[in-house]
Amino acid sequence: MKMDWLALVGAGLMEVLGIWNIKRIAEGNKRAILLSFFTMGSSLGMLSYALQTIPMGTGYGIWTGIGTVGTALLGIVMYQESTDRRRLLCIALILASTIALKIIG
Repeated sequence: MKMDWLALVGAGLMEVLGIWNIKRIAEGNKRAILLSFFTMGSSLGMLSYALQTIPMGTGYGIWTGIGTVGTALLGIVMYQESTDRRRLLCIALILASTIALKIIG
């Protein structure tokens, strides 16, 4: 995998961590504020790097897809959010669309 695609995947994963830190702030953990700035800033920096060579629509779609699926799965694992079949199907469709964007790219 080329560096631009690795940066895009890293950006998506850092977005998930950023959203998790925002959740922690909402729960009263004020120390998570700095981590939130770091992870979200890192996410945007890596996305910016990736978009130098990856088409904007493809890159943004994949970035948001990784963030959406990752955050939804994190919510299921860490916060016992719903595992309703319809919800899981929607998550799977987002994942499939994200993968399709990479393939078509």
